[in-house]
Amino acid sequence: MKRTIIACAIPALLSGCYVVPVSSEQVDRLAQLLEQAQNAKAPSPAPKAAAPAAAPVTKEVPPVTIPAGPTTLYARLYPMNDIATENGMVSGTVTSMMNGKGRFQVVYRGEALTGEATRVSGEERKGVASAWGPNGTFMSCEYQMSSFVRGAGTCNFSDGARYQVHVGN
Repeated sequence: MKRTIIACAIPALLSGCYVVPVSSEQVDRLAQLLEQAQNAKAPSPAPKAAAPAAAPVTKEVPPVTIPAGPTTLYARLYPMNDIATENGMVSGTVTSMMNGKGRFQVVYRGEALTGEATRVSGEERKGVASAWGPNGTFMSCEYQMSSFVRGAGTCNFSDGARYQVHVGN
């Protein structure tokens, strides 16, 4: 466990990234703000009676803000086949740059794999991630984000292990 924490912490310290924790309450608040913004844009039905026109009432909706800087999300990989079951659950991090790109890090069988995650062109929520380790181990993932900070997908490792990945805090 200590080696995993150290392996994940060193690249983050050297890269100059900031870890910005996002709680589930903050994610729920973002979802509320998005819903309010969508409801405010919906057209209201015209009145049926010829009542005198009243001054329109505008509801002030706070703007939805996307975090400006990098956000670190946790990735948990759960086994989907016998090879993966031998290793058990694997965890890592994705540092999202909030622009469709991110850095992906995971320790697999004692080897630190580092790579990137990128959203698929033309697909706002779908993405791919790839990582490689110095001993030649590699992995590739496909995922779909349900929000800016949550998503799921599958990852395949070079030894044939297959995992279900969950991204988010």
